[in-house]
Amino acid sequence: MSLSDRDYVRSNGGVEAARRAAIQESALSTNKVLKNTYLLLAATLFFSAVTAGISMALALPPMTYLISVGVAMVLGIFVLPRTANSAAGIGVIFAITGMLGLGLGPLLGAYLALPKGPEIVATAMGGTGMIFLGLSAYALSSKRDFSFMGGFLFAGFMVVLVAALGNIFLQMPALSLAISSAIILLMSGFILFDTSRIVNGGETNYIMATYGLYLSIFNLFINLLALLGIASDD
Repeated sequence: MSLSDRDYVRSNGGVEAARRAAIQESALSTNKVLKNTYLLLAATLFFSAVTAGISMALALPPMTYLISVGVAMVLGIFVLPRTANSAAGIGVIFAITGMLGLGLGPLLGAYLALPKGPEIVATAMGGTGMIFLGLSAYALSSKRDFSFMGGFLFAGFMVVLVAALGNIFLQMPALSLAISSAIILLMSGFILFDTSRIVNGGETNYIMATYGLYLSIFNLFINLLALLGIASDD
């Protein structure tokens, strides 16, 4: 083997080693984001359950739901993106999820007061958990890239938003049923989309990843409650 051949082999060997090292580093980074996301998601869900319980114990009025959602939206749109890369972002995400849990209390109290209320709430919780775990497991195991769904999900969300605003004035039960069904499908799509982005390196900030998954779970649960309530004639 000539000197030039040896140099070529060394050069290619170095490139291959660098490529393997880059792949390994990327995989470790992805696993770290995934681990931190699920740990923070579990903590925020637990915190929401605590604030929902406090809200129910205090018997806060139904208006609490609208106020809490409004405050959470402001924090999520204007504050969280600016703090997501710092320790302050963790405090903001807990503030958001705590507010949403606080607003959920009066809604849960209303459902639990129905004849089949406890059964409806338990079924909605179980259904939400099964959908989230099933879709997340599929996205993690298949490692498929669901980024192509982004445009469809955004368009679907805008259509549902317009329909929901219109139904405030129309008050059509059939439209309410259709909207809740559509939101459940959209949130299922967002779970696949967000999990896929984490797995494939599209999302590297675990605080923002937690925020996206939490909102999907929250909306999934709310609309499963609505569908089950309609199905039970309550």
